Amino acid sequence: MKTAKVIIIILLIFIIGSCGYIAVQPNSYDIQRSRVIKAPAELLFNQVNDFKNWESWSPWVEKEPDLQISYPEQTSGVGGSYSWIGEDGSGSMKTLAVSPYDSISQEMQFDDFPPSNVYWKFNKVDEGTKVTWGMKADKVPFLLKFFAAISGGMDKMVGPDYERGLEKLDNLIVESMAKFEVSIDGVTEYGGGFYMYKTTSANSQNISQVMGQQFGEIMNYMIPNKITPIGMPFTIYHTDMSQQGNNVIMSQAMPIATKVNTPIDSNVLCDYIPKTKVLKATLKGNYTNLSKAWIESMAYITNNNLKQSDIKPFEIYTTDSGNFPNPADWITEIYIPIKE
Repeated sequence: MKTAKVIIIILLIFIIGSCGYIAVQPNSYDIQRSRVIKAPAELLFNQVNDFKNWESWSPWVEKEPDLQISYPEQTSGVGGSYSWIGEDGSGSMKTLAVSPYDSISQEMQFDDFPPSNVYWKFNKVDEGTKVTWGMKADKVPFLLKFFAAISGGMDKMVGPDYERGLEKLDNLIVESMAKFEVSIDGVTEYGGGFYMYKTTSANSQNISQVMGQQFGEIMNYMIPNKITPIGMPFTIYHTDMSQQGNNVIMSQAMPIATKVNTPIDSNVLCDYIPKTKVLKATLKGNYTNLSKAWIESMAYITNNNLKQSDIKPFEIYTTDSGNFPNPADWITEIYIPIKE
């Protein structure tokens, strides 16, 4: 009996000591994880802003595939929400505030615990976007302190899940951006027209930068001279696209309605593409895949015994990349003039 009393006393002391330890733990927490993702902030913000997207990268769905998730009519923006029932209990999440492409504030309610504030921050950096995902609360109940204590603290209890979620989000977004498809649309007719242009050379390492500079200089000429573009920008290639290697001679161009007489010393000139028969192909995806689209197009020319005309081939950028944050949605049309 004396031994039993001693054990009971020891247990009581342990319990009281443990309760005291748990009771003096901080009544607030602020846990966050960050990851730099090579993607536009707009694309990442849109992915996080709609709760229906969370299943594809949620660390908790990965742990518990049978998690029961329910969606109301509104799942994105202020007022968007969703709820779940799992092995550890039930909960819900609601979006309280959004600042497009910059930040999101949400409220999470889990069982009968006080709500926590979940926050997202999207900071543009040289490598892409630094995404920060965090959760904080000012009133931590005793039971939650207990779970945190036996898990090594709130940071160790929640932090690894946030790290995994950001990792999965990174993989998902990067994979979605890499998708592309090339379609050979067949032989058709291009209507022709006047255009302003500027010619230069580039290589595979600097071609994107050079193109941007070229289009900028063309617009800097057109705007003060009140020349209005009537379509999307395009590039004319003066190099044999089947043998260009790493170097290319090209003209960036903007379509216009009528002929413009430019000064003799002007770097920006005006020319005309006549109505012509062409092979048309379409790339849906990042411009970095254009070489693959050209290879398929040139192979189609060869395999179908088509002959290129003296008119130089060109590509038209039919979507404004500024309006489409995911490069997988960019559309470029390739036109290769062929002989009748």
